[in-house]
Amino acid sequence: MSLSPTLVPVMKKKVLFSIVLVVASLAVGLVAGFWMPRDDDFFALRKSYQVFGALYEELVVGYVDKLDPEKMMHTGIDAMLQDLDPYTNFYDEADNADLNIMTRGRYGGVGLSAAIFDGKITVTAPVEGTSSYRRGVRPGDVITEVAGRSTKDLSLDDVRNLLRGEPGSTVQIMIAREGAPEPLSFVLRREEVKLKNVPFSGFVGGDTTSGIGYIKLDRFANEAAPEVRRALISLQKTDALKGVILDLRDNPGGLLEAAVEITGLFAPANAVIVSTRGRQPQTERSYQSKLAPLAPDLPLVVLMNGYSASASEIVAGAIQDLDRGLILGTPSFGKGLVQIVRNLPFNTSLKLTTAGYYSPSGRSIQKIDYRQHDGHFGSIPDSLRHAFTTAAGRTVLDGRGIEPDVTVSLGVPSALEQALARQAEFLFYATHFAAEHPLSDAPGQTAEARFFETFGDGDDFEVSDAVYSDFQAWLHARNFVYRTPAEQGLKDLSELLEKGGYNGVKDQMEALGKALQREKTDDFNRLGKQLKARLRTAILAHYIGESAQIRASLAHDAVVDKARRLLLDHTAYKRAFGGA
Repeated sequence: MSLSPTLVPVMKKKVLFSIVLVVASLAVGLVAGFWMPRDDDFFALRKSYQVFGALYEELVVGYVDKLDPEKMMHTGIDAMLQDLDPYTNFYDEADNADLNIMTRGRYGGVGLSAAIFDGKITVTAPVEGTSSYRRGVRPGDVITEVAGRSTKDLSLDDVRNLLRGEPGSTVQIMIAREGAPEPLSFVLRREEVKLKNVPFSGFVGGDTTSGIGYIKLDRFANEAAPEVRRALISLQKTDALKGVILDLRDNPGGLLEAAVEITGLFAPANAVIVSTRGRQPQTERSYQSKLAPLAPDLPLVVLMNGYSASASEIVAGAIQDLDRGLILGTPSFGKGLVQIVRNLPFNTSLKLTTAGYYSPSGRSIQKIDYRQHDGHFGSIPDSLRHAFTTAAGRTVLDGRGIEPDVTVSLGVPSALEQALARQAEFLFYATHFAAEHPLSDAPGQTAEARFFETFGDGDDFEVSDAVYSDFQAWLHARNFVYRTPAEQGLKDLSELLEKGGYNGVKDQMEALGKALQREKTDDFNRLGKQLKARLRTAILAHYIGESAQIRASLAHDAVVDKARRLLLDHTAYKRAFGGA
């Protein structure tokens, strides 16, 4: 195999031009003062880059088989980043749309969340207020075609890219829905989909008498702080607000500035909320609340769990260190690293970790140590953790995320519950339930209004014993199976004993296996309360929007109930501060 003599110089020029572009951009960075390496660092950088560029050129131009230059470059980039922390990422042109969603909380599309189950592109949730939601696309719907293309051989990213586009344009999708005899066609209008940072706020249980407000914050995009401010003002206008629950559970974070502004709604003016420190001097910065707080003395409980990360931990850490409120739930994720986005040529970008952030007491909440840069990561050992002091003198430790003042754990889901969730059985049964219980046609009425008319208020909707029995029968018909850790352990032990020649215990192993099967059979009775709650959530998602779903969930939320009771009991609230 040989290359055309005229093609080689052209390809070389293109590769060399790309190299010149990058070197030029480095030079600009040097002149701008963003990064001033030492002479030895600069020599190592220049030498390594020349070697890499020459190697890359030789491979693309001269390798025996034709290579994809872009794929080769991606491979090289991925290799460079894999030994760093998982938050330093390269985004190509297609990925930049996802980056915009993370930072701006909006994108051009039809408002569909989807996943792959059993090899099928399945809707998990239409975004409330978007074209897909208004037109009646439901969770559990299987997308069979997008823009005239079958989804059979398309990836999830392919489908997302086809659905996204210029606001105002349209895209047709075909849906297979249980209970519908024929495929359903939807023409959806693309629009700027703005994801709500605060999908719900109100009084717990709708009860203004007790006066406990609730604000659910899902992300820290650009409009997060104004949305929380509006929610808080709305609760205060009732003159009934006695305490507030800020729910940051499952919130992965977002913009640092949004976290600072939200904390400032409760924290004293000019208080340090967070500081950042990195290798370069310009990364050292202190962030303070700039405005007078909206609720300076209002009793406050912040809810956290293991999926609360980054900006969520900035808020919780500041609230805890300033003794402004209580943290309730389970330890947070432990992400104490700061990223910035640097634009690169050809509409690509780099999300780059530049610093760590530190709470007002000076502690880092970073849980995993990535500093070795050798691909081996582990939790920061107890021996390297440090103690810090809150404003009122309480002791807090670094290195484990934000540890709650009051621990409330719902426990680890059972093997049965995890298997049902992993195989999306709650979602698919809810689809089956919706097909068996269609809402009456009522022109001009939303699906939510028709649901309330048929089933009553979402707060009062319960999964009956009859529905739960039907769920079990439906699972049996689908040949649902799962394996518990105990079963796997027994299987491994049996194989080990058999290999060792211990055949005399075969009867005991079989008896133990039968006993485990009896335990599994009883799991549906023993875990009925938890499984009914999961079913209730999945069924409600088919009929009502996200805000109504959250409102309906509060009465069944043990963590919210604990926070509510703590806020109503002033003595218990103060005691949780350790006498502070």
